[in-house]
Order: sequence, then structure tokens, then C-alpha cells
Amino acid sequence: MRRYHLTFRLLGLLALLTRPAAAMLGSAGDTERTRRGPLVIRPLTHASVLFQSRGQAIYVDPAGSYDWGSLPKADLILITDIHPDHMDPKAIASLKKEATVIIAPEAVAKTITEAKVLRNGERTTVTLGKPLTIEAVPMYNLTRGPSPGQLYHTKGRGNGYVLDFGGKRVYFSGDTECVPEIKSLHNVDIAFLCMNLPYTQTPQEAAECVKSFRPKTVYPYHYRGQDPQVFANALKGEKGIEVRLRDWY
Repeated sequence: MRRYHLTFRLLGLLALLTRPAAAMLGSAGDTERTRRGPLVIRPLTHASVLFQSRGQAIYVDPAGSYDWGSLPKADLILITDIHPDHMDPKAIASLKKEATVIIAPEAVAKTITEAKVLRNGERTTVTLGKPLTIEAVPMYNLTRGPSPGQLYHTKGRGNGYVLDFGGKRVYFSGDTECVPEIKSLHNVDIAFLCMNLPYTQTPQEAAECVKSFRPKTVYPYHYRGQDPQVFANALKGEKGIEVRLRDWY
């Protein structure tokens, strides 16, 4: 009997060790060094990310099927757009506490009425122990839409964001094609770039976009129905750019 239990435990350990790296790291997160201490990045699901820094919890687009009650309460929530895979009142309610700050574009604030409005191109600073600077970057479609003359995401409705964690600049794209405002970004340390059809861009297009503003590290996300390995393959050989594939689904 003891030999059976030992064999069972060894098989379980082997299964854990041979799981894909994305699955193992996706929930535990990645840790980055900043001038203000460690920054933990936890991919959650689809378009949702948790950043933890100096005891503070910062969420981007908490939405969808997830055990939100198992996560730390939010000090800051950023919302990019009105679509339900980005704006989820139930998830926000699960994470919110009395002092939670919510930042969102004006279109979102019509539903999430307590949100502080930040428009494309604007900046704000939120004090979470230390000041955190947030810049709203335009996110929109150039060509793709549900019918001729229409776009899935119009300019000015939604926000991407650049957050400055103690000199570590993190860009979060939201739903967008590779618009000029992304190409003109500079000094981005970590980028999260969406890629799914028909709503945003292909993995190949996203890879070309990365080459234009050259973040040091990039996470493909919001890729349901696409193969992120295609994105990673397209960036092989690009010096100074690390691609991190993680488990979002």
C-alpha cells in the first residue's frame, strides 16, 4: 500500500512538472523588479490582469467567468471599453471596497457611474502608497467592423493604458488595431497586446506592431480563437524583445 501511494505521488509530481510553462506561470504570476520593489503580474482570464505592488492590487478589465472572490480586493480598477468582456459590473462589485478607485473612459462611466473619467491622451496620478501615473492611449479599429462604414471600436470610445510602476512602464492595449498612437509609444518595458478576429488584429499584425514600438517584454492576450504561438514565431530573432506566453483560458 505504501508503494502504491508513493507511486501515485510521483506520478502527480511528474504531471505537474510536465505541464506547459504557460499553465504553471499563468496563475502564480511573473515578478518584475522596479525602483519601488517587486511588481507581480498575474494573467487571469481573456482580457483580465492583476498587478500587485507594495501590497496594492490593481486590476485591468476584471470581467467574465472567474472566482473573483478568491482574489484580493482592488485598490485600483482600470476599464478599457464598454464590451462585456472588459466591463463587468458583477466582477467589479466582487472586487470593490470602499476606497477602490476606478478609472475608465466616458462611455464606461455611463454604466460604472463611480468611475473617474480619463479620456484619450489624458494623464492622471493615483496615490497608492506611492504615486502611480496612468496615461490613456487611444484604442480603435482602422478597418475592421461589423459592416461597411462601421467599426467595432471607434476612436475616443475606449482607452488603452500606460502605467508607470516605479520607472517600469507597462502598456495595456485594450481592443485595437495597430493605430499610429501605439506605434509612437516609447520606453515601454512591458506590453499586453490583443489579437483576435474579427474584432482587433491577427497575431501576425500584432507582431509587426510590436516591432514598431519595441517593448522589452510582450504578453499576447485577448487571443481567443487565435494561436499566440504564431505571434511568438513572428518575433523570433528580434533582439531585445521577450515574448511571454501564459495561460489565459
